[in-house]
Amino acid sequence: MTFRLLSLAAVACLLAGPALAIDYPARKPGLWEIQTGEGGAATAKAPGQTIQQCIDAATDKAMREMGQGMGKDMCSKQDLRLEGVKLVIDSVCKIGPTTATSRAVMSGDFSSAYRVESKSTYSPPLMGRTEGTSVVDAKWVGPCKPGQKPGDMVMGNGMKMNMLDAMAKMPPRK
Repeated sequence: MTFRLLSLAAVACLLAGPALAIDYPARKPGLWEIQTGEGGAATAKAPGQTIQQCIDAATDKAMREMGQGMGKDMCSKQDLRLEGVKLVIDSVCKIGPTTATSRAVMSGDFSSAYRVESKSTYSPPLMGRTEGTSVVDAKWVGPCKPGQKPGDMVMGNGMKMNMLDAMAKMPPRK
C-alpha cells in the first residue's frame, strides 16, 4: 500500500510537469472516475484503486499548478513532447535518497477519457524495488453528485477528502 502511494505521488509529479510550449490538456469539469493499477492491471497481489474526483476548471488548474511546483522541487529533468496524438513525459526526480527515472505516455481526449502509462526505475531501490509501472485510466461520468464541491475526492475505501482543502493546509514552498 505504501509503495503504491509513493508510486502515485511520483506519477502525479510526472504528470504535473512544467508549463511548456505544449501544455497539458484541461479535463472536462464534472465527476471523473480514476482507476489505478500497478504493473498495468489490478491483481490479487496488487489490487487497483478507484477514486472519484469532482473538478471544475479552477480546481483542475490548481492541482496542475501544485504538481508543477512539486515537480520543480523534486525533478532535475521534465521533458514534455507530443508524439503523434500522445503526450510523452520523461523525468528524473528525487524521492528521498532515491532517483526515479520515469517515462509516462498520456492519451485520450480529456473530455470523456484519458489514460496514463508510466514506467520508472529507482536507484537506489525504492522500498526494495528497482522498477515499477503504473496505469491510470480515467473517464468522465457526468456532473458532480449533489452535495459535492470541486476538489472532493472519494477514495476506493470510502474515505472522503477535498484536494483544495488539503492543498491549503500544506506548508508554503520555499
